[in-house]
Amino acid sequence: MEGSLSVAAPAIGAIAFGAAVATIPIVRALARRLGAVAMPRTDRWHAKPTAMMGGIGIFLTAVITIFAFTPLTRDRWVILGASSAMFVLGLIDDYIEFKPYQKLVGQLIAASAVIYCGLILPWTGSALLNIAITFLWLIGITNAVNLLDNMDGLAAGVSSVAAIFLAINFYQNGQLWETSALAAFAGALLGFLVYNHNPASIFMSNCGSMFIGFFLASAALLSGTGGGRSRSIVAVLAVPVLVLLVPIFDTTFVAVMRKLAGRSMMKGGRDHTSHRLVALGLSEKHAVWLLYALAITAGTLGLFARHISLDLSVAATGTFVILLTFVGVHLARVHVYDERELAAAREKPLVSFLFDLSYKRRIFEVLLDVGLVALAYYFAYVLKFGPLSSTPDWDLFLRTLPIVVCLKIVTFLGAGVYRGLWRYASIADVVDFARAVVLSSVVALVAIVFAFRFNGFSRTVFVLDGILLLVMLTISRFSFRIFRRLLMNGKGQGKRVLIYGAGDGGELVFRELNNNAGLQVLPVGFIDDDPAKIGRLMHGLRVHARHAGVAELCRKLQIEEIILSTEAIRGDRLTMLVGECAAVGVAVSRAYMSFQRLSPVDFGWVLSSDAPATPIAAGDTPLLHASRLPAAHN
Repeated sequence: MEGSLSVAAPAIGAIAFGAAVATIPIVRALARRLGAVAMPRTDRWHAKPTAMMGGIGIFLTAVITIFAFTPLTRDRWVILGASSAMFVLGLIDDYIEFKPYQKLVGQLIAASAVIYCGLILPWTGSALLNIAITFLWLIGITNAVNLLDNMDGLAAGVSSVAAIFLAINFYQNGQLWETSALAAFAGALLGFLVYNHNPASIFMSNCGSMFIGFFLASAALLSGTGGGRSRSIVAVLAVPVLVLLVPIFDTTFVAVMRKLAGRSMMKGGRDHTSHRLVALGLSEKHAVWLLYALAITAGTLGLFARHISLDLSVAATGTFVILLTFVGVHLARVHVYDERELAAAREKPLVSFLFDLSYKRRIFEVLLDVGLVALAYYFAYVLKFGPLSSTPDWDLFLRTLPIVVCLKIVTFLGAGVYRGLWRYASIADVVDFARAVVLSSVVALVAIVFAFRFNGFSRTVFVLDGILLLVMLTISRFSFRIFRRLLMNGKGQGKRVLIYGAGDGGELVFRELNNNAGLQVLPVGFIDDDPAKIGRLMHGLRVHARHAGVAELCRKLQIEEIILSTEAIRGDRLTMLVGECAAVGVAVSRAYMSFQRLSPVDFGWVLSSDAPATPIAAGDTPLLHASRLPAAHN
């Protein structure tokens, strides 16, 4: 029977899925009848009353299915018992709202029971340190999943992905009973997700999120009991961490950002990863799906790390961490806190220090480039020789890595790599990067010739290293523009505008609007009178014809304002345009360029940095309300 479970696990998951699909509507109806309904709040995302207590359906479905189809050893009894205790704790919290320290006491008791039974993360050689890490792991993941439950379908979907990857990990370890238990758990989550995905008709509440988080965290400890575990310590670390990376990342990110803002970690808010993705332009569904994709990618990498050498595991995980760091940097730029709140927080010494340090972008750039230089040098060796562990080439790589990193960073500094602004990276910067990479490669090569007489080294490695480093350096500096382009889907948050003029002025206006997310303005297209430009794309946006009818175009694209990037539109043409737009409630403004700033103005007023507001057209009364953008960057 043990061997047959490799086939039975998917069937058990399907049974749990079907049971959850049948159970959740009953729970939802009872919740509504009992008044267990979450009302909209300013610090919560949902906009309509929604039934709660979906965690009851998840708990009952998962536990009953596990009891019915898998035998319970002592370890499994302990995990189910402690997770059930967390469910009860969360259920009571849903009604009487425990204080944070009270919930923490309950979590510590449940974690102690698991650790007492010998389920410990074997991450170090110290038993005491392993126990401390396991406490942090169990409590941290439990609260991370609880915090991740901030948008329709997010916590349930990410948790189901984690459960599936943990089940695959158990199967590869030969732990078939554990595989079936995780399959049942994943099936229950997916059944709940049918009703919790956007637009959600029921929430899991604290009873669900605390049960899910603790069950996943404690189930991950069972991988240490399998006989098929990889001998790589990186694999031992990577599988549980990467499988649960999304809740870990979100909790860490929110904790850091709230600390910088002087906010309590326990205070709710719309400042999570998902909320910031929506603020950057993604729809709610797409933001959640993007985090699903991140969870799947991380889980795949975790399983991949089991079967590769130590050096490849470290390099692959390091690359992924760097990419995730870029995501965090971009998300941190989204303004979600009140400026007065931030100003008050900066008065505190510790917060002020952290805040100042976080804005020392040159420090970040140097540290990032240390990682990029090391990765480029490593992958150059791998492309030439394959995996390096336990080979003479691995020894050469390790001996020369400090020299290469040090000399290349110093050369980058002298070549001016750290003078540019990432937000405005251009082809000219790529030329500078290429010059710096070539110069740094020559300097490193000369140093290795003098230090090692180039014995055993390959010229191909240094050529590949230079190419890879240039690619990585360029992508990192263009990451701001790449990230914006990936998220710019025309359905984002902010005022939807058309730019009149698909020339140099139009491009300048587009860049200013696109580079300042705080303006909450979303360019969705261009208008131009030149027939040669009609239908073409400019920065990925279509150029529309003026003669096609501005009013109809504004209705079709849901435009709220048209910004004129050229002064050529005057007189009767301007009057006609304003009239067409006024008929559909669309504002018109003009962008004037001075040496100091780019300032949009309404049809009736000129706003410049060196002159007072001046009427320019249509009698004594301005036709439209004056508006103004912040100064352009010099």
